[in-house]
Amino acid sequence: MFQCLGLGGIAVIVGFLVSTIYLLIVMSIEGSISLVGTDNYHIKLIGFFIGIVVLSTFCFFDDWKGIPPYVKLLGQTISALIVIFSGIRIDKISVPGLENIISHDFVSIILTTIWIVGITNAINLIDGLDGLSSGICAISCLSLLIIFTLNDSPLIAIILITALAGSILGFLPFNFNPAKTFIGDTGSNFLGFSLSIISILGVAKTYTAIVLIAPLIIFAFPLFDTISAIFRRIIKTKSISGVFKADKEHLHHKIMKKGYTQKQAVYILYGLSATCGMFAIILLESGIWKALSFALMVVAVIAIGYKDILKINSEDNK
Repeated sequence: MFQCLGLGGIAVIVGFLVSTIYLLIVMSIEGSISLVGTDNYHIKLIGFFIGIVVLSTFCFFDDWKGIPPYVKLLGQTISALIVIFSGIRIDKISVPGLENIISHDFVSIILTTIWIVGITNAINLIDGLDGLSSGICAISCLSLLIIFTLNDSPLIAIILITALAGSILGFLPFNFNPAKTFIGDTGSNFLGFSLSIISILGVAKTYTAIVLIAPLIIFAFPLFDTISAIFRRIIKTKSISGVFKADKEHLHHKIMKKGYTQKQAVYILYGLSATCGMFAIILLESGIWKALSFALMVVAVIAIGYKDILKINSEDNK
Protein backbone atom coordinates (compact mmCIF):
# COMPACT_ATOMS: atom_id res chain seq x y z
CA MET A 1 0.00 0.00 0.00
CA PHE A 2 2.82 2.42 0.90
CA GLN A 3 4.52 1.84 -2.43
CA CYS A 4 1.36 2.06 -4.53
CA LEU A 5 -0.02 5.21 -2.90
CA GLY A 6 3.32 6.89 -2.36
CA LEU A 7 2.76 6.97 1.39
CA GLY A 8 6.27 6.07 2.48
CA GLY A 9 6.22 9.55 4.02
CA ILE A 10 4.06 8.15 6.82
CA ALA A 11 7.10 6.15 7.95
CA VAL A 12 9.10 9.39 8.11
CA ILE A 13 6.35 11.11 10.12
CA VAL A 14 6.03 8.22 12.59
CA GLY A 15 9.82 7.98 12.94
CA PHE A 16 10.05 11.71 13.67
CA LEU A 17 7.20 11.74 16.19
CA VAL A 18 8.32 8.61 18.05
CA SER A 19 11.96 9.72 18.34
CA THR A 20 10.99 13.28 19.32
CA ILE A 21 8.52 12.22 22.00
CA TYR A 22 10.96 9.62 23.38
CA LEU A 23 13.81 12.15 23.58
CA LEU A 24 11.63 14.80 25.20
CA ILE A 25 10.32 12.38 27.83
CA VAL A 26 13.79 11.04 28.70
CA MET A 27 15.40 14.50 28.77
CA SER A 28 12.53 15.91 30.86
CA ILE A 29 12.96 13.12 33.41
CA GLU A 30 16.72 13.76 33.49
CA GLY A 31 16.13 17.50 33.86
CA SER A 32 18.06 18.32 30.67
CA ILE A 33 15.13 20.27 29.25
CA SER A 34 12.07 22.00 30.67
CA LEU A 35 9.02 22.14 28.47
CA VAL A 36 6.92 24.07 30.97
CA GLY A 37 8.15 27.60 31.54
CA THR A 38 8.14 31.10 30.13
CA ASP A 39 8.62 29.78 26.58
CA ASN A 40 5.60 27.43 26.82
CA TYR A 41 7.27 24.79 24.67
CA HIS A 42 4.68 22.20 25.75
CA ILE A 43 1.91 24.27 24.14
CA LYS A 44 4.01 24.99 21.05
CA LEU A 45 4.82 21.31 20.58
CA ILE A 46 1.17 20.32 20.95
CA GLY A 47 0.28 22.90 18.29
CA PHE A 48 3.08 21.61 16.06
CA PHE A 49 1.95 17.99 16.40
CA ILE A 50 -1.73 18.85 15.80
CA GLY A 51 -0.67 20.82 12.73
CA ILE A 52 1.19 17.75 11.43
CA VAL A 53 -1.92 15.57 11.94
CA VAL A 54 -4.22 18.05 10.16
CA LEU A 55 -1.82 18.56 7.24
CA SER A 56 -1.14 14.83 6.90
CA THR A 57 -4.88 14.11 6.81
CA PHE A 58 -5.41 16.47 3.88
CA CYS A 59 -2.35 15.11 2.06
CA PHE A 60 -3.33 11.49 2.73
CA PHE A 61 -6.59 12.04 0.83
CA ASP A 62 -4.62 13.81 -1.90
CA ASP A 63 -2.33 10.77 -2.25
CA TRP A 64 -5.26 8.36 -2.04
CA LYS A 65 -7.97 9.86 -4.24
CA GLY A 66 -6.68 13.28 -5.15
CA ILE A 67 -8.08 16.63 -3.97
CA PRO A 68 -8.19 20.03 -5.71
CA PRO A 69 -5.02 22.13 -5.18
CA TYR A 70 -6.94 24.89 -3.41
CA VAL A 71 -8.28 22.37 -0.88
CA LYS A 72 -4.73 21.24 -0.13
CA LEU A 73 -3.70 24.89 0.18
CA LEU A 74 -6.55 25.34 2.66
CA GLY A 75 -5.23 22.40 4.68
CA GLN A 76 -1.72 23.90 4.68
CA THR A 77 -3.08 27.26 5.84
CA ILE A 78 -5.20 25.74 8.62
CA SER A 79 -2.19 23.73 9.83
CA ALA A 80 -0.01 26.84 9.77
CA LEU A 81 -2.57 28.85 11.77
CA ILE A 82 -2.81 26.09 14.39
CA VAL A 83 0.94 26.31 14.87
CA ILE A 84 0.92 30.12 14.92
CA PHE A 85 -1.78 30.36 17.57
CA SER A 86 0.12 27.86 19.70
CA GLY A 87 2.84 30.52 19.96
CA ILE A 88 5.28 29.71 17.15
CA ARG A 89 5.63 32.79 15.00
CA ILE A 90 8.01 35.38 13.56
CA ASP A 91 7.26 38.28 15.88
CA LYS A 92 10.44 40.33 16.06
CA ILE A 93 13.54 41.20 14.10
CA SER A 94 16.69 42.47 15.76
CA VAL A 95 18.74 44.58 13.35
CA PRO A 96 22.29 45.55 14.41
CA GLY A 97 22.33 49.16 15.59
CA LEU A 98 18.56 49.39 15.89
CA GLU A 99 16.04 48.44 18.53
CA ASN A 100 13.95 45.34 18.23
CA ILE A 101 11.12 45.81 15.78
CA ILE A 102 8.00 44.22 17.26
CA SER A 103 5.54 43.47 14.51
CA HIS A 104 1.80 43.95 14.91
CA ASP A 105 0.05 40.64 15.63
CA PHE A 106 -1.72 40.71 12.27
CA VAL A 107 1.56 41.31 10.41
CA SER A 108 3.26 38.58 12.42
CA ILE A 109 0.51 36.08 11.59
CA ILE A 110 0.60 36.92 7.87
CA LEU A 111 4.41 36.73 7.65
CA THR A 112 4.57 33.43 9.52
CA THR A 113 1.74 31.92 7.47
CA ILE A 114 3.49 32.89 4.22
CA TRP A 115 6.75 31.41 5.51
CA ILE A 116 5.22 28.08 6.60
CA VAL A 117 2.96 27.62 3.56
CA GLY A 118 5.72 28.83 1.23
CA ILE A 119 8.36 26.37 2.47
CA THR A 120 5.80 23.55 2.60
CA ASN A 121 4.91 24.06 -1.05
CA ALA A 122 8.52 24.62 -2.08
CA ILE A 123 9.54 21.19 -0.81
CA ASN A 124 6.40 19.61 -2.27
CA LEU A 125 7.09 21.05 -5.73
CA ILE A 126 10.65 19.70 -5.94
CA ASP A 127 9.40 16.18 -5.20
CA GLY A 128 9.71 15.19 -8.84
CA LEU A 129 12.55 12.65 -8.84
CA ASP A 130 13.37 9.65 -6.66
CA GLY A 131 15.16 10.81 -3.53
CA LEU A 132 15.20 14.49 -4.50
CA SER A 133 12.98 16.14 -1.87
CA SER A 134 14.06 13.79 0.93
CA GLY A 135 17.76 14.27 0.12
CA ILE A 136 17.45 18.05 -0.15
CA CYS A 137 15.64 18.10 3.20
CA ALA A 138 18.33 15.93 4.82
CA ILE A 139 20.99 18.39 3.64
CA SER A 140 18.87 21.30 4.89
CA CYS A 141 18.49 19.59 8.29
CA LEU A 142 22.25 19.13 8.68
CA SER A 143 22.88 22.75 7.64
CA LEU A 144 20.30 24.05 10.12
CA LEU A 145 21.70 21.82 12.87
CA ILE A 146 25.15 23.38 12.42
CA ILE A 147 23.66 26.90 12.36
CA PHE A 148 21.59 26.23 15.49
CA THR A 149 24.69 24.98 17.28
CA LEU A 150 26.76 27.99 16.24
CA ASN A 151 23.94 30.37 17.18
CA ASP A 152 23.35 28.78 20.61
CA SER A 153 19.73 28.16 19.60
CA PRO A 154 17.13 26.67 21.97
CA LEU A 155 17.70 22.99 22.76
CA ILE A 156 14.18 22.13 21.59
CA ALA A 157 15.08 23.22 18.03
CA ILE A 158 18.24 21.08 18.05
CA ILE A 159 16.26 18.05 19.25
CA LEU A 160 13.59 18.50 16.58
CA ILE A 161 16.00 19.06 13.69
CA THR A 162 18.10 16.05 14.75
CA ALA A 163 15.03 13.81 14.96
CA LEU A 164 13.86 15.04 11.55
CA ALA A 165 17.28 14.41 9.99
CA GLY A 166 17.36 10.90 11.46
CA SER A 167 13.91 10.00 10.15
CA ILE A 168 14.82 11.23 6.66
CA LEU A 169 18.19 9.47 6.53
CA GLY A 170 16.54 6.22 7.62
CA PHE A 171 14.07 6.52 4.73
CA LEU A 172 16.35 7.90 1.99
CA PRO A 173 18.07 4.59 1.00
CA PHE A 174 14.63 3.16 0.12
CA ASN A 175 13.61 6.31 -1.77
CA PHE A 176 16.72 6.77 -3.88
CA ASN A 177 16.61 5.76 -7.56
CA PRO A 178 15.42 3.13 -8.27
CA ALA A 179 12.98 3.79 -5.43
CA LYS A 180 11.43 0.94 -3.47
CA THR A 181 8.93 3.28 -1.82
CA PHE A 182 7.85 6.88 -2.29
CA ILE A 183 7.42 9.80 0.04
CA GLY A 184 4.23 11.11 -1.60
CA ASP A 185 2.52 14.43 -0.94
CA THR A 186 2.02 13.34 2.66
CA GLY A 187 5.76 13.08 3.24
CA SER A 188 6.94 16.04 1.16
CA ASN A 189 4.40 18.40 2.75
CA PHE A 190 5.38 17.16 6.20
CA LEU A 191 9.06 17.78 5.50
CA GLY A 192 8.51 21.34 4.29
CA PHE A 193 6.06 22.08 7.10
CA SER A 194 8.44 20.78 9.78
CA LEU A 195 11.51 22.54 8.37
CA SER A 196 9.69 25.88 8.23
CA ILE A 197 8.55 25.61 11.86
CA ILE A 198 11.81 24.26 13.29
CA SER A 199 13.72 27.07 11.53
CA ILE A 200 11.52 29.59 13.37
CA LEU A 201 12.15 27.88 16.71
CA GLY A 202 15.88 27.78 15.98
CA VAL A 203 16.27 31.51 15.38
CA ALA A 204 13.68 32.61 17.95
CA LYS A 205 16.33 33.46 20.53
CA THR A 206 17.85 36.34 18.59
CA TYR A 207 16.12 36.99 15.25
CA THR A 208 19.27 38.82 14.14
CA ALA A 209 19.40 39.75 10.47
CA ILE A 210 22.06 37.18 9.49
CA VAL A 211 20.39 34.33 11.39
CA LEU A 212 17.09 35.13 9.68
CA ILE A 213 18.75 35.18 6.27
CA ALA A 214 20.49 31.82 6.83
CA PRO A 215 17.33 29.65 6.46
CA LEU A 216 16.42 31.62 3.32
CA ILE A 217 19.81 30.74 1.83
CA ILE A 218 19.50 27.08 2.86
CA PHE A 219 16.09 26.86 1.18
CA ALA A 220 17.24 28.97 -1.79
CA PHE A 221 16.91 26.21 -4.39
CA PRO A 222 13.33 25.06 -3.58
CA LEU A 223 12.20 28.67 -3.00
CA PHE A 224 13.68 29.82 -6.32
CA ASP A 225 12.08 26.89 -8.13
CA THR A 226 8.70 27.64 -6.53
CA ILE A 227 8.76 31.38 -7.24
CA SER A 228 9.83 30.69 -10.82
CA ALA A 229 6.97 28.19 -11.22
CA ILE A 230 4.42 30.70 -9.92
CA PHE A 231 5.47 33.46 -12.36
CA ARG A 232 5.94 30.99 -15.23
CA ARG A 233 2.48 29.50 -14.85
CA ILE A 234 0.76 32.86 -14.46
CA ILE A 235 2.49 34.21 -17.57
CA LYS A 236 1.78 31.04 -19.55
CA THR A 237 -1.90 30.77 -18.62
CA LYS A 238 -2.51 34.52 -18.17
CA SER A 239 -4.48 33.69 -15.05
CA ILE A 240 -3.85 33.50 -11.31
CA SER A 241 -5.56 30.10 -11.27
CA GLY A 242 -2.80 28.88 -13.58
CA VAL A 243 -0.55 28.62 -10.52
CA PHE A 244 -2.31 25.34 -9.69
CA LYS A 245 -1.64 23.80 -13.12
CA ALA A 246 1.33 21.43 -12.98
CA ASP A 247 4.02 21.53 -15.65
CA LYS A 248 7.36 19.90 -16.43
CA GLU A 249 9.48 23.05 -16.39
CA HIS A 250 10.98 22.69 -12.92
CA LEU A 251 14.74 22.84 -12.53
CA HIS A 252 15.10 19.06 -12.26
CA HIS A 253 13.11 18.66 -15.49
CA LYS A 254 15.36 21.16 -17.29
CA ILE A 255 18.49 19.36 -16.11
CA MET A 256 17.18 16.04 -17.43
CA LYS A 257 16.31 17.69 -20.75
CA LYS A 258 20.03 18.43 -21.07
CA GLY A 259 20.62 14.68 -21.26
CA TYR A 260 21.35 13.86 -17.62
CA THR A 261 19.88 10.78 -15.97
CA GLN A 262 17.65 10.91 -12.90
CA LYS A 263 20.55 10.04 -10.61
CA GLN A 264 22.83 12.65 -12.19
CA ALA A 265 20.15 15.33 -11.90
CA VAL A 266 19.60 14.46 -8.24
CA TYR A 267 23.34 14.56 -7.51
CA ILE A 268 23.62 17.97 -9.20
CA LEU A 269 20.78 19.38 -7.11
CA TYR A 270 22.21 17.80 -3.94
CA GLY A 271 25.43 19.66 -4.69
CA LEU A 272 23.54 22.91 -5.24
CA SER A 273 21.67 22.49 -1.96
CA ALA A 274 24.85 21.61 -0.04
CA THR A 275 26.58 24.67 -1.52
CA CYS A 276 23.74 26.91 -0.30
CA GLY A 277 23.98 25.31 3.14
CA MET A 278 27.74 25.81 3.33
CA PHE A 279 27.38 29.42 2.18
CA ALA A 280 24.85 30.08 4.98
CA ILE A 281 27.09 28.46 7.60
CA ILE A 282 30.19 30.39 6.49
CA LEU A 283 28.16 33.63 6.36
CA LEU A 284 26.99 33.15 9.93
CA GLU A 285 30.34 32.03 11.33
CA SER A 286 32.91 34.02 9.32
CA GLY A 287 31.10 36.91 7.63
CA ILE A 288 30.08 37.98 4.16
CA TRP A 289 33.56 38.17 2.57
CA LYS A 290 34.55 34.60 3.36
CA ALA A 291 31.11 33.42 2.27
CA LEU A 292 31.50 35.26 -1.04
CA SER A 293 35.00 33.81 -1.45
CA PHE A 294 33.54 30.33 -0.99
CA ALA A 295 30.82 31.08 -3.55
CA LEU A 296 33.37 32.35 -6.09
CA MET A 297 35.51 29.25 -5.54
CA VAL A 298 32.50 27.00 -6.24
CA VAL A 299 31.65 28.99 -9.39
CA ALA A 300 35.27 28.69 -10.56
CA VAL A 301 35.33 24.92 -10.00
CA ILE A 302 32.06 24.50 -11.90
CA ALA A 303 33.29 26.72 -14.75
CA ILE A 304 36.58 24.79 -15.04
CA GLY A 305 34.95 21.37 -14.86
CA TYR A 306 31.86 22.15 -16.94
CA LYS A 307 33.27 20.88 -20.24
CA ASP A 308 34.55 17.68 -18.61
CA ILE A 309 31.12 17.07 -17.05
CA LEU A 310 29.45 17.48 -20.44
CA LYS A 311 32.01 15.12 -22.02
CA ILE A 312 31.45 12.44 -19.37
CA ASN A 313 27.71 12.83 -19.70
CA SER A 314 27.79 12.44 -23.48
CA GLU A 315 29.94 9.31 -23.18
CA ASP A 316 27.57 7.79 -20.60
CA ASN A 317 24.62 8.31 -22.93
CA LYS A 318 26.23 6.59 -25.93
